[in-house]
Amino acid sequence: MLIPQSIPLLKSWLLLSSILLCAVQPVHAGPPVLFISAFAPGADGGIHAFEFDSANGTLSPLSRTTDVKSPFFLALSRDSKFLYATYSERFGGKEDEQIASYSLDGRSGRLQRINNQSSHGRATCYVEVDATGTVVLTANYSSGTVASLPVSKDGHLAQAASFIQHPSEDAAASAEAGVAKKKLPNAHSIVPSPDNRFALAADLGVDKIFIYKLDPVHATLTPNPAQPFAVLPQGSGPRHLLFEPSGRNVYVINEINSTLSVFAFDPAAGTLRAVQTLPTIPPDFSGKNACADLKLTPNGKFLYGTNRGHDSICIFSVAPDGTLERAGMQPSLGKGPQNLLLTPDGKWLLCANMAGNNVAVFALDSNSGQLTPKGDPIPLPHPSCIRWLP
Repeated sequence: MLIPQSIPLLKSWLLLSSILLCAVQPVHAGPPVLFISAFAPGADGGIHAFEFDSANGTLSPLSRTTDVKSPFFLALSRDSKFLYATYSERFGGKEDEQIASYSLDGRSGRLQRINNQSSHGRATCYVEVDATGTVVLTANYSSGTVASLPVSKDGHLAQAASFIQHPSEDAAASAEAGVAKKKLPNAHSIVPSPDNRFALAADLGVDKIFIYKLDPVHATLTPNPAQPFAVLPQGSGPRHLLFEPSGRNVYVINEINSTLSVFAFDPAAGTLRAVQTLPTIPPDFSGKNACADLKLTPNGKFLYGTNRGHDSICIFSVAPDGTLERAGMQPSLGKGPQNLLLTPDGKWLLCANMAGNNVAVFALDSNSGQLTPKGDPIPLPHPSCIRWLP
């Protein structure tokens, strides 16, 4: 028999139990959906949606969004409600480019445009969403700028709350001209830290990782006074970066000198310390190469990077302290491997070969990190970015 005083407690317990039960239920039902941008003009461009069969690694077309020209990079909000895409009439032209916001139509792959805003830069090459879903971050290559845009609960983008110009700087004196040349900034990516307190921006032109404090309440970026930037060796060309899940290590792939760099990161102070740098290509390769993307397996054991020119995916094993050791090399099955995606279950890796006009699917061995091609690559015009809807 229940005494009156226990009834409110029982109701509270039942309410909490129902909330916890709902929390463990999957948010989505059905196979995962992939969004792939086709960085191509005219009828070939757009954002393609595919259904992904996690059992056999096959892709089935769902839909295609064509209201943006030459979409280059994509980002999904963590609640999987919104997608953001960079686009332009002419990539790297004189006009500032745009970021489009879309709502997702269930799992159909169809996208509904919400609005668009200026990226405050040219050759917009990266877009990311913070953990709260209230800030969209973007990097602009040609203008060497980064910006932060507020996002409302309905996915509507507001004008940039922060806009920061990376500075140029003097480079080494030219032996021929006898004068100092300028290193011009080329911001290539911007990534929030796992705790959402900082954002790191890789700038290929000035060989620096800029460190910003991130304020999600006001959607602003401010230089970190403890360390505003970390410097890489001249000619490295840092392009993309990622945090390992604990936030204690940061990995950077360097486009120009074809290397991977490891930094220790202090989550409290937001500071970086260089630890290790390794080549991404074999020592006997004599051709031209430019790195592009890198991804870490969900279990943190293996890291992958792309080589455009060598046209391969380099494989590294990750030690407990975060340092890397070469573990292998896999042909990318297409020219110019631009972007990678690792499935959350750690079983599959997908590679967008932009110059090769295809997307290759590889089965991933969780013990060795080695990759095995799964069927023939899927034809797609200039695929540049792959994003996963669970």
